[in-house]
Amino acid sequence: MNKSLLTSDPAVEVKSPNQVFFCPEESQFYAQCLEKMVLSQGASESPIVEFGSGDGSPVIQALLRSSFKGTIQGYELNLAAYQLAKLRIEQYGLTPYYQVHNDCFFKGSTAAARCLVANPPYLPAPDNQLYMPSLHGGDDGATITKQLIAQGCEQVMLMISAYSNPVDTVNHALNLGYEVVDFMVTPLKFGYYSCEPKVRDSIAILKRRRQAFFSERIYFLAGVLFRQKSAATACLSEEFLKVMTAL
Repeated sequence: MNKSLLTSDPAVEVKSPNQVFFCPEESQFYAQCLEKMVLSQGASESPIVEFGSGDGSPVIQALLRSSFKGTIQGYELNLAAYQLAKLRIEQYGLTPYYQVHNDCFFKGSTAAARCLVANPPYLPAPDNQLYMPSLHGGDDGATITKQLIAQGCEQVMLMISAYSNPVDTVNHALNLGYEVVDFMVTPLKFGYYSCEPKVRDSIAILKRRRQAFFSERIYFLAGVLFRQKSAATACLSEEFLKVMTAL
């Protein structure tokens, strides 16, 4: 497609970060992971399904930099985010390649999808009464991530936070017959959502349990590609967890 992604989009109404998830650094990293580990690795011809499309910007960025030939079916419950995604997809002429549905992912069928991608909610907290409730990932931040892995797709590319029980998440995937075949890691500063007191308190509790790993200034976010076990690939779970628990 080789189109350039515009840095400003005056036709798209700016929403509050309490209405639509907004973290340019994280969204850009998610786009890079999609491009490198999914769209450029022979998966572009296979059906792809996305959980939680948000405003669509990560997938749009990845599509504009790739020679994608298939279709990504995205699911987004947040109406404001869905509307932004639809508008942006149309503006960039990507409707044949990226279609977003304002519906529940878990009510849809993933049977035809060989690959599932997502930047799932991973904020740990005792409940979802947060600045943005849809970012709640359960008590340890890994609840929805584990549910996505359990969908049984051949490939699963997920964003995993080092402060959201990454060790248990990887072990959950291994027990379900997956292996880690690729990953990318970036440092991020604690921001608008992760600095909420309820979230920081939960992260501190998880750290004492050795279920969260971070420093006072940064945490690691990873894009991880899981694939059903095969003799043709080596599992990188040990290397991945050494990186994620380094802090």
